Order: sequence, then structure tokens, then C-alpha cells
Amino acid sequence: MNLSALDLSRIQFAFTVSFHIIFPALSIGLASFLAVLEGAWLRTGKRHYKDLCVYWSKIFAVGFGMGVVSGVVMAYQFGTNWAGFSSFAGPVTGPLLTYEVMTAFFLEAGFLGIMLFGWDKVGRGAHFGATVMVAVGTLISTFWILASNSWMQTPQGIRIEGGHVVPVDWFKIVFNPSFPFRLAHMAIAAFIVGALVVAAAGAWHLLKGRRDPAVKTMFSMALWLLLLLAPIQALVGDQHGLNTRKYQPAKIAAIEGLWETEKGGTALNLIGFPDMDAEVTRYAIQLPHLGSVILTHSWDGEIRGLKEFPKEDRPDSSIIFWTFRLMAGLGMLMILMVFIGLLLRRGGRLFESKWFQRFVLAMGPTGFVALLAGWVTTEAGRQPWVVYGVLRTADAVSPVTAQAVGVSLMAFVIVYCLVFGTGIYYVLRHLHQGPDSPDAARRLLALPDMDQTGRRPLAAVE
Repeated sequence: MNLSALDLSRIQFAFTVSFHIIFPALSIGLASFLAVLEGAWLRTGKRHYKDLCVYWSKIFAVGFGMGVVSGVVMAYQFGTNWAGFSSFAGPVTGPLLTYEVMTAFFLEAGFLGIMLFGWDKVGRGAHFGATVMVAVGTLISTFWILASNSWMQTPQGIRIEGGHVVPVDWFKIVFNPSFPFRLAHMAIAAFIVGALVVAAAGAWHLLKGRRDPAVKTMFSMALWLLLLLAPIQALVGDQHGLNTRKYQPAKIAAIEGLWETEKGGTALNLIGFPDMDAEVTRYAIQLPHLGSVILTHSWDGEIRGLKEFPKEDRPDSSIIFWTFRLMAGLGMLMILMVFIGLLLRRGGRLFESKWFQRFVLAMGPTGFVALLAGWVTTEAGRQPWVVYGVLRTADAVSPVTAQAVGVSLMAFVIVYCLVFGTGIYYVLRHLHQGPDSPDAARRLLALPDMDQTGRRPLAAVE
């Protein structure tokens, strides 16, 4: 394929970050879910809340561990593959990532052991406090990571001296123009990812015939959260799009497959096939004026076409045109799902409608798919810049050979498939097993107190 070191470095980083992002997103969503479950147990004393908390904490632990491991690999790549970026932008990105480690990772790591293993070793209040601290830590981590990435999208608060950036105003660096929208969009996406996994697990066990409180509770709670967040995410995404149009107009034009600046109202290309060489979107199905309505909130708003930008500054529309539609289409399916669930709930058929439970089960992985599609849209849409308008991606790559990057890429693919494949297998197996049922608990309590040797059986110890 005659790929360059730049091409292979981009593929390698895209591969590793795609594996990485799914685990923090899951752990962010589950951490807050665990805090809610434990709080409900402390408030009501109902056993199934604690059973659910213990059950989902195991999945959280696997996701957290794999997220940390894959994140370390990404950090090393800044030095091995992107030395130009590290040298140029390190005075900004280095401190931001350091703040994330000092304020979030240490907080999570410090309380994680208590949350996972301290049920019978500390008081209830102390254990709940540890769970809350872990949840808070995941959100603080999200804050700093999104601050760093958002600065790369809309850089400000710096000056350039001697071939690298110099921070001038840290408030402007952190709270750059795209940061509030991207932080809200990512945080909500993480909660949606977690809620979809929980809902799918509940649907699976309902289809298997379980109707115990633990299964019904996790299915119901996940759908309530999705009912709240899915429509809000659409509104946040709309505001994020308006912000992107203002600060990254070429990205918006590429997302829409729009080549010409249309006067008097812009049509929406519902589907089509952008051709970067011919500068046209082939077989486009257009809806008149809808592009203006969505992207400018007016009937005749003007949106700049890709031809207004130099060819070397244009993102690849053939990629992000479809990744954006994949993300948006799945978001609409999520909204449809939760409103159907609301109707079934009001009719008293939520836990008995098998077709709906199959729908929820099928929607389980879509949170991850939409998340990855959104990140591809964001990152590929920033190209050819790694720091938008300031540093080109071609100038950020390390002086390495294509052969060296190709070998490391193959090694990453093999190791990641083995290591993370094993972790994903464990998570799926645990999801299939489900929380302990009341029947299992009754069988456990029916065991004799002493065996023939006079010792208490270990299986009877709760």
C-alpha cells in the first residue's frame, strides 16, 4: 500500500485510542451508577441494591484496569511517534495531563481498593464515601482530558516562541471555546454507554425468564437514565455543532458533504458519497433549507462550502460524512427506544414485552459504536491539523521509518487482541452470568452450618 510513516503513525494512534476510549467511557458511566446503587442500599436497606453494586463493581474494575493500561501506551506514543507534537505543544498538554494524574488518577487509585474489597473492613459510610470518590475521580479525569483535547481543537491562551508554544493564560487554555460543549457531550456519552450496557444486561436476563428485583431494577434504572440523557445529548450535540461551525467551518462543510456556498438557504445532504478529487457529493439526497435550519437555526442561513478552503486544509469528507451520520442515526434510535420503553412502562408491560427486550439487547453495543464514530468525526475532521490552525499533523510526526512504525503497529494489533480480547471475554461472561438470584441465595442459606469435620464450609460464608 506504500504507506508513509505519517500514515502508519496515524493508523497506530487511531487503533490504540479506539481501544482505549471504550473502557474509560464504560468506567465513567458505571462509577456513578455504583454510587447511586450503594446510596439506594444505605437508604432503603434492600439487599438487591447491594447485590447489583457488587456485581457491577467487578465489571467496572476490569474496565478501569484496561483503561489505565491502554492509556499508558498512548502516552508513550507521544514520544515515540509524535515527537514534533510533544516538542511543540508539550508546555500545554504536559501540565494538563499531569493535573489529570495528580487530581483524578490518584483519587481513583486511592479509593478503588476500599470500594472493591472494603465491604467488611470499613464502615458503611466510609465505604460509600470511597465509592463516591471513585466516581468523582472519573469525572475529574474527564475534565482534564477534554480540556487538553479541546485546546487542540480550539487553541488559545498561548504565544509561539522558539518553535514551541508558551502558555500565557491558563484560564483561556483550559476553558477554550469548544471545551464546555465537548465536556458535556463526552460526559453524557459515557453515561449513555454505561446505561446501554446495563439495560442490555437486564434485557438478556429478562429474556431468560428472570423476574427478580435485581434484574428488574437494573433494567428499569438504565432506561430511566437513558430517557433523561438521550434527548439532552441531542440538544448538547446541536450546540456543539453551532460552536464547531464558528471555529472549525471546514469540518462542518466536510461533515455535510457541502462543496459550494449556497446563497439563500443550504440544503441538507441526507445521504451521498463525497468525492474529494472531483469535489462533489455523488448521488446526494437533499432536503432543501434543512442544512440552514440545523446548522444556523434559520431558514436561509449561509454555510461555507469546502471549495472556499485550500485543498491542503480540507478534512476528508468521505470519512466524516458517514461517521457523523452513524453517530446521529444511532442517537435517534436511542431516543426512539427510550420513548417506546416509556409507553410500555405506563402500560405495565415493560418487563413482559420480549420484542422490546430484544430491541434493548441489540442496542447494547451501539453506545460504543456511536462513541467511536463521534471521536472519528472529531479527530479526522480536525485534519490536516493536530493543533488546529497552528501545527500540521505532518509536522508533528517523529523522524521514524515506515518499517519501524509498521512493525510496532502489527505488535500492537496482536497484543491488544490477546490482552483486551481476554478482558472483553471476561466482561461478557460476567454479564451472561448476571447478579445472584434469590433462589441461589436461598440455596446458600440452606447449607449446613458445620461439615463432618466440625468446620464451617467456606461456601456458606457470605
